[in-house]
Amino acid sequence: MGKIGILLINLGTPDATDYWSMRRYLKQFLSDKRVIEAKGPIWWLIFNGIILTKRPRSSGRAYDLIWNTERDESPLRTITRAQSDKVADLFADQEQIVVDWAMRYGTPSIEQRIAHLTEQGCERILFFPLYPQYSSATTGTAMDSAFDALKTLRNQPTIRTIAPYFNHTAYITALAESIRTHHASLPWKPEVTIASLHGLPVDFIAKGDPYQNQCEATVDLLREELGLTDWQLLLTYQSRTGRTEWIGPDTEETIQRLAQDGIKNLSIVAPGFSADCVETLEEIGLRAVAKFKQEGGKNCTVVPCLNESDASISMLETLIAENLQGWN
Repeated sequence: MGKIGILLINLGTPDATDYWSMRRYLKQFLSDKRVIEAKGPIWWLIFNGIILTKRPRSSGRAYDLIWNTERDESPLRTITRAQSDKVADLFADQEQIVVDWAMRYGTPSIEQRIAHLTEQGCERILFFPLYPQYSSATTGTAMDSAFDALKTLRNQPTIRTIAPYFNHTAYITALAESIRTHHASLPWKPEVTIASLHGLPVDFIAKGDPYQNQCEATVDLLREELGLTDWQLLLTYQSRTGRTEWIGPDTEETIQRLAQDGIKNLSIVAPGFSADCVETLEEIGLRAVAKFKQEGGKNCTVVPCLNESDASISMLETLIAENLQGWN
């Protein structure tokens, strides 16, 4: 049989932080009906007349604060590439396996990388959406994009998709190890740790999206692994926007309350993100930390995402090996 392709898929990234690069990225992202379900002439006017006029500038400023200036790219692109390279190294002695990476929004696109894999002789492709918890707005739309690309192929490869790994032992172990290691490096001890996951509108959950249940399961397992109580490891949701009701509690509001209640030492971990990005580096690492100190907190640290750490690559290897059974 032909080669096996492994395609790591992450959310996406703008190519630059200038107005038109951000506008192009945001238009693709926010036009996705899996992400924003609003439609009709009023939404069209709001989207094109307000959002795509104002938001590229504010989003560009946020990206500027965390941009990888050495490579002139976003940290998410840098880290996802590094993850792909390290996974490829693990399978370097297996010539039939080709590892690649793609972004749902921006470049390199899923369509481009599927074409690249098939051109290299991959007759089977394992899709790996890098989202521990499933949501239609993340994993769902990533696979939509993959299926759209496959529909254009006369000779389609055989495919598999790695399931959400929100409760997988390898994932929980890697998270716990990263938290213990980071906390051990601090000259102070966190009183409370917040597990901040990306939020979703309540309406998404009401329509059957399993995301919230999977987030709660992840944090429950993480508490058990770390030996922490509900109070010592809190679950919150970040990135709330618009007037629609979102699942909670909200990360920023929780941070403010903790500081006002006298908590002086706080740590934050983002277990829903496989790689550091604007949501973890700017929204949490800069804005949330500043809010905590502004409200009276003293020390606040953010645990890095798993990124391309040894624990992360070991976890990815475990999940890939399980899903390649019978193929190699």
